[in-house]
This record gives sequence, C-alpha cells and structure tokens, in this order.
Amino acid sequence: MIRLLIADDHPVVRAGLAGLFADEEGFDVVGQATDGAQAVELVAREKPDVVLMDLRMPVLDGVAATASIVAMGDDAPRVLILTTYESDDQILAAIEAGAAGYLLKAAPQDEIIAGIRSVAAGQTALSPAVAARLVLRMREPAASVTLTPREIEVLRLVARGRSNKLIGLDLGIGESTAKTHLLKAFDQLEVADRTHAVTVALERGIL
Repeated sequence: MIRLLIADDHPVVRAGLAGLFADEEGFDVVGQATDGAQAVELVAREKPDVVLMDLRMPVLDGVAATASIVAMGDDAPRVLILTTYESDDQILAAIEAGAAGYLLKAAPQDEIIAGIRSVAAGQTALSPAVAARLVLRMREPAASVTLTPREIEVLRLVARGRSNKLIGLDLGIGESTAKTHLLKAFDQLEVADRTHAVTVALERGIL
C-alpha cells in the first residue's frame, strides 16, 4: 500500500485526485495540503511514502516545500511534482530541490498512477514532454565564464580554506584587493558564497 499525500491549493484538483486514488488498488491518501507549509507539517505527522506536489501554492511554494521535505533525511517521502507548468527553470528548480519526478496534470491517469508507483519504488518519473525539455537543456552549451589569472589564483586559495587576509599575504596584495577579486569571480560564476564559487569552478574545469 502506497501512502499518498496530495498538496495542491485548488480544492477541485485535490478532490479529483483523491477520488482517482480511492478507486485505484494499492493507494491510501493519508492527507491533503492546501499549501507547501501545510504539506511539510503533514509529512512529519502522517509519514506518507509519496507526496504529490503542485508548484504554485500560497505560503510556501512547491519547490521550497520539496526542499524542506527532502531535508528531513532518510525517512523523507519521495516527492513527485504534479503541475500544469513546464518551463525549463521550474523543472530544473524542482529537480534540484530533490523531486523524484515531474509530471503534468494533463497527463493520462495511467501515466500519473504509473509515475507514483515508480517513484515509490525508488525510481524517477518524468513526463515525455518534460524529459524532452531536459534533454534539450542539457545539450545547450554552458555560458562561458572568463576569469582573470588573478581571480583563478584567489579561487584556488579559497579552495584550500584560506581567508581573504591570508590570500592577500600569499599573493602580496591587500586584503580588500583579494576580496574584490573574489567578488568579481562570484559575479562571473553567478554564485553568492565561497563554497558555491569553488564548486562551480571545479564543475566547469576552471580549477
């Protein structure tokens, strides 16, 4: 029996899904949430196996709620996004937050049911349209990043755990100058902190 939690701010959608699973063998709807925050609360209380998560909801959206649920650790349920939205940014945001699948509400009932079973079994579930968009996105070349030799030197020292003050001493520059180089690197890499700067630089082969 798959314990299911439905999170959607539209009552008609919630009722329709609950009715669908009431007639389907092997499913037990243990809760319904009207927003992302309530979904997180119900997950902690009801311990579902799978959460059917809409994206656009009040209080806490689906991406943020997914991240909160996934952060619960090994006992966290699997999250399957079920939404009408299929923009590249929304798909990637949901998957990066930890969603195990992404289906569209317009999908046939059999596809939705099969997707839930797959996710509950530890697999992933992507609608054909979403899978196609992800493939196209992956084929796009990454935006080029050009760092100066000095910015790369600073990043290498950051990767070694050096503070701005120590980086300045190592390179014979002032602490404020070291910080300026680092902030310029942040801007180029589109990150906001030292950890992500090093991670992105490593992923792109800069370091």
